[in-house]
Amino acid sequence: MVKSKRPLISINPLNGETLKTFHEMTPDELDKAIGRADNAFVEWSKRSFGERAAILKRAGQLFEERADELAKLMAQEMGKKVNDGLGELALCAEIFAYYAEEGEKILAPQHLSTREGEGTLVFQPLGVVYGIQPWNFPFYQPSRFTAANLIAGNVVLTKHASNVPQCAEAFEQLLFDAGVPKGVYTNLPITSAGAAPIIDDDRVKGISFTGSNAAGAKVAEQAGRNVKKTVMELGGVDPFIVLEDADMDLTVERFVEGKLGNCGQICLAAKRIILTEPIADEFLGRVTKLFEQLKPGDPLEDITDYGPLCTQKAAEQLEEQVSESVKAGAHLLVGGKRNGAFVEPGILTDIPAGSPAAEEELFGPIACVWVVKDEEAAIEMANDSRFGLGGSVYTKDHERGQRVAEKLECGTAFVNHVASSYASMPMGGVKKSGYGRELGELGIKEFVNQKLIRHFN
Repeated sequence: MVKSKRPLISINPLNGETLKTFHEMTPDELDKAIGRADNAFVEWSKRSFGERAAILKRAGQLFEERADELAKLMAQEMGKKVNDGLGELALCAEIFAYYAEEGEKILAPQHLSTREGEGTLVFQPLGVVYGIQPWNFPFYQPSRFTAANLIAGNVVLTKHASNVPQCAEAFEQLLFDAGVPKGVYTNLPITSAGAAPIIDDDRVKGISFTGSNAAGAKVAEQAGRNVKKTVMELGGVDPFIVLEDADMDLTVERFVEGKLGNCGQICLAAKRIILTEPIADEFLGRVTKLFEQLKPGDPLEDITDYGPLCTQKAAEQLEEQVSESVKAGAHLLVGGKRNGAFVEPGILTDIPAGSPAAEEELFGPIACVWVVKDEEAAIEMANDSRFGLGGSVYTKDHERGQRVAEKLECGTAFVNHVASSYASMPMGGVKKSGYGRELGELGIKEFVNQKLIRHFN
């Protein structure tokens, strides 16, 4: 078999050690993989919901059984702390269990009535769907796309991020071990350069992309030329609004969780910290003290406060964003220094317009802070962004929290909690953060034909 000269290399960001090397699929191998998926759809789509659900249920159980080994693999391949990894894998198990239990109910035919007779809305699978997945949640991200589509009767092709090929391989093997037939799920070991032909292929009916805005725009443009359905989750700069009546103990706890989880490498992480004047000094004082006490370490060790970023290149990019922001006039209150792939958790204040910290997504443990006069100014600041993925607001007044959350221009808003994912609740963005939804009832209906069958009296 002819091998590509472009390897996918698994590297431990803790020490730069090469763990394993994978060869990219050749164009011929890729074509055959798409063909197998297309052929597998015929049989898979005819299986009953019960048969498909049994396989999904078993996959959820395997995520629980293999949690320790898969969490260790993530720690070694992309620097995720083991406890963070265990939380991710528990969510994967929840997602597969949810769709196994609820998929048939969600996709049951809906009966409609008009003054001229009856109609039925049925939900039918499209065929081969293609997921382009990021590295930061190498099991959760493909889980939310794959589980929904498999229960619906679709078959799935996945291009995972090039820096987590071992996780991609382990995900595929877990599904095979759960009973998913070959061809119904296929991991494609390819680089971004090798991914374009898949979108053009007529056998592929839909594309889901999670990643940067720039890359997502290219995927959407190419899919649009082929008149194919897409779902785009393109990241964001989520506001974390602290009102003057917030429970400060809870808020600080949630902030640390929302900023340092996965070392800040989360699309829904707390990115823009918006403080109302009365509590700004107290919040910053508490958080600064906490950040000064944090220690880096091996993500495999329980005592580690924070591990490395996914790659040294990612750490260098974050370091440059912080440096350029400081040069533009921002104040680095604490942290922010880089050592290899490690970046100290840091806080930027007095951020000027036009600087990277004001305009770009800082994907790591750097908090960007603004102080505003009141609630109205906080909402205005939160919405003054081209992104709109998630956001959160902190207040002891439930009704006030609901009111502010409704005014945020985002796809998912939380009150007194950092943005989180739940199998039964949809998530997605607006504005430059993308469109479409994953998870819950909305997620399973993105890649099905919602067909109306009209009955006349």
